[in-house]
This record gives sequence, C-alpha cells and structure tokens, in this order.
Amino acid sequence: MIELSHIRTTPMPDDMRRLLNAYPREAWEAHPNFRDATRRWLGAHQMFRQLGELIRADAELYLDGQRETQEYAGRLAYYGNALVRNLHGHHGWEDHRYFPELSEADPRFDAGLEILEKDHHDLDQVLDGFTKSANRTIKLSQLDEAAMYEEAGAVHAHAETIEAFLARHLGDEEDLAVPIILHHKLRG
Repeated sequence: MIELSHIRTTPMPDDMRRLLNAYPREAWEAHPNFRDATRRWLGAHQMFRQLGELIRADAELYLDGQRETQEYAGRLAYYGNALVRNLHGHHGWEDHRYFPELSEADPRFDAGLEILEKDHHDLDQVLDGFTKSANRTIKLSQLDEAAMYEEAGAVHAHAETIEAFLARHLGDEEDLAVPIILHHKLRG
C-alpha cells in the first residue's frame, strides 16, 4: 500500500491555478460557459468521493460489529468494484481524450498535466492494493471470519488513503480544468 505521506498533499502551485482566480469555484455554476458536459464530469467526481466515503464507512461498521459478515462482503464487492472500475475508466478517458483537449486549448494546462498524470499512476497503485485486500476480505468471508476481520482493517486503511487521495486529486483536477473550460468555452 502507498502510504499517504508519499502522496502529494499540498495544493497545486499557484502558477498552475492562475485562471482559478478569474473563475472561482463558487461562480462556476452560474457562468454562461458552464455546460452539461462539465456538470457530468464534476458529478462523476462527486460519485467517486461518495463511493470512497461509503467503502470506508462500511468497513468501520463491520469492524465495530454493526454490519453482518455477508452483508459487508456483498457491499464491499459491489461498491469496491464500482469504485475501481469506474475510476479506471474515468482516468483512462481523461488521459486519452479530455486532458489532450484541455492541453490543446490552453498551454497553461500542461504545467499541471504532469502532476495529474503522476496522480493517476499513483492512484492505480493505491487501487491495486485496495483490490487485493478487498478480494482477500471477500474470500475470507466464506472461509475464516477472524482472518476476514483482520483483513477488513487493511481494507479500511486503504479506503482512508483512497478517500484522502481523491479529495486532493479531484479538487486539483477541477481547479485546473474547469477555469480553462469556462475561459475557452469548451465542452459545450
């Protein structure tokens, strides 16, 4: 598992966010260039945040004895798969389609692109560790509940890392991309 201390926790440098001053987050929804495509992209980000929170909270309920073994295993399988599968698809689309569009529209995006792409690589490693731990937990639900309980603690640790990583990474992505979208009237 990647320790949270090895993941960048500071905001992106100000020179990579200069358009954010002209297009502050609180004004995005009211901006005439804020379109449904951008709203859907931000909605996907919100879904990822919610899934990360749900997976962490479910692990806590199980570890505190407030969630039954099979119910927890089923929810972990369903929501864990949804988070990992959708994040991989979303980031693949961003890397191959969305980010090149933003880079072409505004070279200022390139300064942050390297950081975002490294984040995607690091997140892949975090998700891989989570997937392995979640799969072990689910398998142990049928074999050894005591060992499952121990592995669920590892799932919880991974979920905390994912939640913190997504909070920072998705915020950075939004702060970098949405002002460029608004400024250049993209995604309309």
